[in-house]
Amino acid sequence: MRRLLLILNGKSSQREDVREAVERLREEGHEVRVRVTYDGDDATDFAQEAVRREPGERPQVIVAGGGDGTVNQVVAAALEADPATDCAFGVLPLGTANDFATGLGLPVDDLVAALKLCATGTPRPIDVGRINGRVFVNVASGGSVTRITRETDPRAKRLLGGAAYLIAGASRLGELSPMRAAFTADGFSWEGDFIAMAIGNGRLAGGGVPLCADARIDDGRLDLTLFPQPEAEHLMTLLSGLLREADSQFDGYARKASFTRLTIEAEEEIAINLDGEPMSSNRLDVAVEPGALRFITGQ
Repeated sequence: MRRLLLILNGKSSQREDVREAVERLREEGHEVRVRVTYDGDDATDFAQEAVRREPGERPQVIVAGGGDGTVNQVVAAALEADPATDCAFGVLPLGTANDFATGLGLPVDDLVAALKLCATGTPRPIDVGRINGRVFVNVASGGSVTRITRETDPRAKRLLGGAAYLIAGASRLGELSPMRAAFTADGFSWEGDFIAMAIGNGRLAGGGVPLCADARIDDGRLDLTLFPQPEAEHLMTLLSGLLREADSQFDGYARKASFTRLTIEAEEEIAINLDGEPMSSNRLDVAVEPGALRFITGQ
């Protein structure tokens, strides 16, 4: 029987299905402690406190209960406190899109099964990405499209899912200005105007779109998908394509690369979204840390 710590996003604390999942595991004999976030730094504090406990008191699995942003906060905080932590990690998927959990093959529509997997599944090493030292485990995206999606009304995202991003993009076409940057990676070099990019450890972002369809979380590499500035008449086609499940619409248009290190340099700051967490800089140093994390997956 495992000791689990569930760091639960406060927005989900009153959900009956979450309570049911916790009670079911406790009935089966697992120790499930729950810490509910209230302020923005709570997830960070809870994760760091957990990995710093004495060996017999540490949770064997730290479960991030929330969306991709909650996962990012928990993992980043734990690695900052103890890069060699022996704690494993899992996800109770409670976000709007749950892209990381879906990419891991987790039962995103069955919280009891998802939490039970955290208690019974075998942790495996997965890679971690870093941009200017900051951690991401799924996808980091950037460019003017990213800025618009980041500013999309959360209520619209809850009601419409991925379609909210298309509506936001269509209503703000004038703001989809290209950015100029130089990309340099292992055997890859490109310079020019682009409107969006994605750096993937995981495959999915934006509500199930395979922006980095070839990415694998345990191959010791990261994947880049870069969208150069399209002709004006093709812009809506691109936005529509970003909602499809297949990535074939990117063939012949997107630039792709697989790498261990990547440098991006631009004259103006590039807005980046790391698993839902914002940052910006005009120079981005990207690197992979192979096998840096023990994670429970559904695959």
